[in-house]
Amino acid sequence: MSVKIIPTLIVKIIIRAVYSICVVIFPINENKVTFASYRSAKLEGNLFYIHKELINRDYDYQYVFIFKKYHNSLAGKLDYLFHMMKASYHLATSKYFFVDDFYFPIYVITPREGTRIIQLWHAVGAFKKFGYSTIGKSFGPSLNYLKYVRIHSNYTDVFVSSKEVIPFYAEAFHMEEQNIYPLGVPRTDYFFNENEMKIVEKKFYTDFPETRNKKIILYAPTYRGKSHEQNSIINYLDIPVLKDMVSSEYKLFIHLHPYMRENLVIDVKDKDFAIHIIDEYSVEELLTITDVLITDYSSIVFDFCLLNRPIAFLAPDLEEYRNERDFYFNYESFLPGPLFEDTKVLAAWLKEGKFNLNKITRFRNRFFDHLDGHSSRRIINHLIIDEREEQNEISKGINF
Repeated sequence: MSVKIIPTLIVKIIIRAVYSICVVIFPINENKVTFASYRSAKLEGNLFYIHKELINRDYDYQYVFIFKKYHNSLAGKLDYLFHMMKASYHLATSKYFFVDDFYFPIYVITPREGTRIIQLWHAVGAFKKFGYSTIGKSFGPSLNYLKYVRIHSNYTDVFVSSKEVIPFYAEAFHMEEQNIYPLGVPRTDYFFNENEMKIVEKKFYTDFPETRNKKIILYAPTYRGKSHEQNSIINYLDIPVLKDMVSSEYKLFIHLHPYMRENLVIDVKDKDFAIHIIDEYSVEELLTITDVLITDYSSIVFDFCLLNRPIAFLAPDLEEYRNERDFYFNYESFLPGPLFEDTKVLAAWLKEGKFNLNKITRFRNRFFDHLDGHSSRRIINHLIIDEREEQNEISKGINF
């Protein structure tokens, strides 16, 4: 046993003990729905839209929210341990337990019968590898770690955007395909709500009036490494070069991954062109006002393709990233937009303005089985209405 695994084992023992005690003392609350995440300190993304759907139906549920961002320091780890102990109680007593990412307590317990543990994975589609698909990569979990923590285990339901990606999620979560349902991704419902998008657009131009006569570029790179906090960022986008070439027509906004949001510094002389936007808008709202997306390996491309607007890929470290993590598809042929290694060439493409959207359309149709804005509805119907009908049938059988 590696010495490095000992703290993890101690935490595992504590979580299992708390959970087991709660199972003995407390019954499952059939009306309790818990939303849990360490990606954010607030209700957002897929969890927000599922909660919204439940509220709209006026079900008599008790809602619990346990959100806390993980900080990779000693104090942060101790604080998060107490948070996980609290989460273990809610995991033991909830009828429905929703998560949108890796969530440690789920993987070290034996779930009690009657609890639905639902994974609403934060990424749409299948792009860069994750979970068990990364074993053998520097990004992935070690075999020694997997001996003691069965990551991504114990999910009862997983929801994805299309049938095509089910095998990849089954591999990543090490689970049966029959428990992965292509009913859609809740947060993408937003892109089919014209009224909400118009409200956001109006707010945006009020907050940033200088953008009214400009097109918006959104730069949204993924994070590198496997830590929850990326301490340094290599910015592959040369902002001064981009500014010199396209600032007469475009304004640049930068949105970073949740694990790296606070680490980008824009040179003072470029602040009239580039704006680092952190918490003012959700990523869905930002995409609404974006004319062109620039990214590298981020699954944000799946969300943005719903708007049928141009996407460019800036990935000068492709081989390094492929070796570190890899992809479910051949990267170069998979992309729904041009690939660049140099900002100057990318800027020339922007200036030319000849965007071919045919690839975007094919990409969208390939990775979304439903294009109607009702993903949240389908998921809740699957989880709750279907289950209630089944219980009614059982009850009828007993009464008979």
